[in-house]
Amino acid sequence: MDKYRILLVEDEESLVSALTLNLELEGYHVVAARDGHAALDKFRNQHFDLAILDVMIPLMDGFAVCQTIRLEGNTTPVLFLSAKGSGKDRVEGLKIGGDDYLTKPFDLEELLLRVRKLIKRHDSSHSLAEMNEYSFGHGNHVHFLHFTIRDREGHETEISKKEIMLLKLLIQRKGEVVSREEILEKIWGYDVFPSTRTIDNYILAFRKYFESDSRHPKHFHSVRGVGYRFTD
Repeated sequence: MDKYRILLVEDEESLVSALTLNLELEGYHVVAARDGHAALDKFRNQHFDLAILDVMIPLMDGFAVCQTIRLEGNTTPVLFLSAKGSGKDRVEGLKIGGDDYLTKPFDLEELLLRVRKLIKRHDSSHSLAEMNEYSFGHGNHVHFLHFTIRDREGHETEISKKEIMLLKLLIQRKGEVVSREEILEKIWGYDVFPSTRTIDNYILAFRKYFESDSRHPKHFHSVRGVGYRFTD
């Protein structure tokens, strides 16, 4: 099973080291960012199962980072860390899209418990199996259970299971860049890896099905050197 990926956004070096060590001992893969701009860059280009986001970070504070990713459609759970413990600050953090709020100094075991609960809750609420149908653009429709799609002109086409799985993954992660490596792992598994050209061909097929101008796509985007992004 893949390790859960955690984005740790914190500018206090000693705390980054301590949290990284303890989270990795729990089996998580930790990626660190030291300021708000770096955090946004990582949110936009990588997949995370949870973000631990300090409020008082350089360049762009944690509240602004969270609000930005929520507006961009990123649903990664966010656990705020803050020296500010007032009710007003907590309410503000939750109102803009945070999932939990922990005041510094905190108990390490409590943080690890909250991390586990947030990841478990996110896992269960974002199961791919829950999505049966999806419509987007001007008349585009996907029926995941029937392996069929309908384009903007009303034409219905039956597509392969792999195509349905890739559509489902990209749509579920709407607005996020999904890396080629993650697609290969989640759609094809570890045993048989096709070339990344196979994914390119699938994306080209999606553009042919769903885009009014496949050379200037509005829904299925390639991000050079990283992966692919779906936008509604």
